[in-house]
Amino acid sequence: MRSANAAGRIPVGLSGLRILDLGRYIAAPFCAALLADQGAEVIRVEPRVGAPDREVMPIGLEGRGALYLQMNRNKKSLALDLDAPEGRAAFERLVASSDAVIINLPPAALRRARLDYDSLKACRSDIILTTISAYGPEGDSRDRIGFDGTGQALSGAMSLTGTGERPLRAAVSYVDYATGMSAAFATMAALYERRVTGRGQHVRTSLLGTALTMTNPMLIEEAAGTRSRKAIGNRSPIAGPSDLFTTQDGWVMIQVIGDGMFRRWAQLLGRQDLLSDPRFISDITRGEHGEALSAVMAEWCAARSTDECLEELETAKIPGCRVLTPAEALVAKENASGGFFYEEPIACGRGSVPIASRVIRTAASEVFGHQPAPTLGAHSAELLAALGYGAEEVASLTDGASVTGRI
Repeated sequence: MRSANAAGRIPVGLSGLRILDLGRYIAAPFCAALLADQGAEVIRVEPRVGAPDREVMPIGLEGRGALYLQMNRNKKSLALDLDAPEGRAAFERLVASSDAVIINLPPAALRRARLDYDSLKACRSDIILTTISAYGPEGDSRDRIGFDGTGQALSGAMSLTGTGERPLRAAVSYVDYATGMSAAFATMAALYERRVTGRGQHVRTSLLGTALTMTNPMLIEEAAGTRSRKAIGNRSPIAGPSDLFTTQDGWVMIQVIGDGMFRRWAQLLGRQDLLSDPRFISDITRGEHGEALSAVMAEWCAARSTDECLEELETAKIPGCRVLTPAEALVAKENASGGFFYEEPIACGRGSVPIASRVIRTAASEVFGHQPAPTLGAHSAELLAALGYGAEEVASLTDGASVTGRI
């Protein structure tokens, strides 16, 4: 466990809390990673052969793909066979010394694996169990499995993405990431309540619940009968011009929101006549007639280079930026100078990779810094010995091998 100054001169963050991470892929592991960033001791528990999410998006490191590197920074790794009686006993001993357990499984699967709240509560009466399921804890679908795309599809978001010819999935797994964030918040709320009441609880979150939260304004509009949203490409439905535009040498994203900004935009383009057009008297009407405004903006951008567009927009205090490829995003000054990444050394590729673990900055996270995602079982012997197991028992639980993984 990472330490901090007991006198309080150095921020302590979540140090002193022990979190067990039994999650896989994004939502649950990301929840646990956010807690680890703040100083909690987070132990990733997985089978001795390794979990399947270790190889997602491979980059040439055996057992540690790109997704794994991001989701499991600042954690310890315990490789344990929970199906074997001795492995289960070790796990239950570990639960008894932990504050919270984080898992992404539906209710029925939790019970089958004996990872449900009642089973864990038998190990520690005030344990916090945070679970993430696809469909939520209620309803006929509660035990079905699903992923990020499940939330995107069922919330209505896919039908609103693209230009209308067909539904489109977002390129990034925003439902997974947002659910991980909300689960971390919920876990902290439960831990705070336990500090006041002494009681543990089962915290339940879901991918579908997160996705429905994000499309809720559109669902409210639909239910109220005010409008039925349709896919409109890259335009904003609530303001304009807000769209993606081609320049002489690239693409720019421009977003005009608010009456003051719209007046500055009209002055920049020499189109003050648009200020008296009844179609453009407010953000909502500008959003509803955004196609016409985008056409005006597109003509202006097409006559300029990207640099020229952005310079003139900056002078007029109108938000605009380049549209980058992943390769360009790695070296863009906004990203490189923003301090969002830890550059983690690796033994392949360009020599290091950027891990975006400095997005939420607290005094504690700055003190605790960054530790690379662990190799499989890197901390198994240490953790088992701390639970009271002798050398022979540790050897048995780890197959007698040095379970440190491979770089």
